[in-house]
Amino acid sequence: IGGEHGIDPAGAYVGDSALQLERIGVYYRESSTQKYVPRAVLVDLEPGTMDSVRSGPLGQLFRPDNFIFGQTGAGNNWAKGHYTEGAELADTVLDAARRECECCDCLQGFQLAHSLGGGTGSGLGTLLLGKIREEFPDRMVHTFSVMPSPKVSDTVVEPYNAALSVHQLVEHTDQTYCIDNEALYDICFRTLKLATPTYGDLNHLVSATMSGVTTSLRFPGQLNADLRKLAVNMVPFPRLHFFMPGFAPLTARGGQQYRALTVPELAQQMFDAKNMMAACDLRHGRFLTVAAVFRGRVSMQEVDEQMLAAQSKHSSRFVEWIPNNVKVAVCDIPPRGLTMSATFIGNSTAIQELFKRVSEQFSAMLRRRAFLHWFTGEGMDETEFTEAESNVNDLVSEYQQYQDATASGGDEAFEEGEEEVQE
Repeated sequence: IGGEHGIDPAGAYVGDSALQLERIGVYYRESSTQKYVPRAVLVDLEPGTMDSVRSGPLGQLFRPDNFIFGQTGAGNNWAKGHYTEGAELADTVLDAARRECECCDCLQGFQLAHSLGGGTGSGLGTLLLGKIREEFPDRMVHTFSVMPSPKVSDTVVEPYNAALSVHQLVEHTDQTYCIDNEALYDICFRTLKLATPTYGDLNHLVSATMSGVTTSLRFPGQLNADLRKLAVNMVPFPRLHFFMPGFAPLTARGGQQYRALTVPELAQQMFDAKNMMAACDLRHGRFLTVAAVFRGRVSMQEVDEQMLAAQSKHSSRFVEWIPNNVKVAVCDIPPRGLTMSATFIGNSTAIQELFKRVSEQFSAMLRRRAFLHWFTGEGMDETEFTEAESNVNDLVSEYQQYQDATASGGDEAFEEGEEEVQE
């Protein structure tokens, strides 16, 4: 984002276009010394990660008060992050967030980037979401959540941490972008032809997506979609707000100069399952809604034609009871190093595979009550686990219910679903 707005690692403006500063206030605020400071709060329960940010290339960029860290770490334990260690830090974090909010002209919402496999991102992350919801009930809350995946597992208790987090995310967020390490590895390996992907490569993909999702907040363009418009058009039922992001064009970093980018190529790549950043097979589900953000000098007419063509080509993959369920935003300014790009956001029922996977591993361990003492030792109750389990399973069956519903014949299913929701 710094690169797109022409902000160098020290916070000075080195860009070349007035458009870069027009809405710089979305992510940065200007200090009295003409330095641009990100509106970001960096939180962890152990000091190590903050030290590496501080000593890294962007160390001088962030406001020193906004590095907030504990000393103990959460030890991959959701309960430590949510109830014991995390709870001690939560008020400090909220104070920093409140301070940032007071510098806004018009606060639109919050974005949280966290992972669901460990203890801090999942436990403290969801605690903060709940508190932000209480304090700012009418603002949009967005998360970029790194979902655990079977091939890239860091910890044994990942299913516990993830299911307990999803249980919270269903209630407390407006939009959750599910990013999956396994899918990122696959993209690096298959598409980008990187033999040994580094964290830098994986994060490069995530940053491309995050930058694409927020483009329309940061630059003027036709058909501007802000966070709220996006949510209104993307979330047909309040609980079903888990999106699969994708990005096009994906080319090996060295191979970019050998390609001619066209709108048809972007549209085709966008709907390709290999470009999705969540490890779910799109062919196993149907799209409820889709949003596409095109960037660069593209013709509106061509974008509309290509999106219509993609819809009719994949018509079986869209539910037919939401007509025109593809929303397109266009922005003239391409990302750094590309002439045009497209970011894909899909609300597909196939995402249930991800929750099923977590739920099955969760139930397998919970039946044996494996590792539970680590959580109950921090003051958690076992009922919380069974509640989380049933909430995740409900979510899966809700996705399934809307996947099976047809335009005409599915009314009984809907009524049953409504009754369940009311219960």
